[in-house]
Amino acid sequence: MRKLSTFAVVLFFVAFSALVSAQTQSGQWTTKAGDSGYNLDTNTGERAMTIEVDFKNPFDVKPKVMISVTQVDTDKAFNSRYNVEVLSVSRDGFTLKIRTWADSKVYSLSGYWLAYTE
Repeated sequence: MRKLSTFAVVLFFVAFSALVSAQTQSGQWTTKAGDSGYNLDTNTGERAMTIEVDFKNPFDVKPKVMISVTQVDTDKAFNSRYNVEVLSVSRDGFTLKIRTWADSKVYSLSGYWLAYTE
C-alpha cells in the first residue's frame, strides 16, 4: 500500500510539473467587409488578406498555433471557397492569411485560435 501511495504522489508531481511548464493562450479572430484592406467580397480571381494576432503575454519559446473557422458568410449565388492558414509565428504573435478565389464572395469569416508550447 505504501508503494502505491508513493507512486501516486510521484505521478502527480510529474503531471503537475509538465502542466506548469506548458504555456497556453487562446482567443478569437474575425474579419468582415468594411475592415481596412478587406477585398474578399469584390472582384474575381485570387484575393487574400492577413490578420496580425498579438499574444497577451509573450511566450518563452515560439509556440505552435492551431486555428479553426466557426463562421462563414458568403454570397449564395456563388460557390463558397476560402482558405485560412497560419503564415508565421513568433513568441509575440502570429499572422493569419485568409484567401478566396474564382467568383466567390466572402462577406465575413471568424474563428478561434490556440497557441501552446510543449
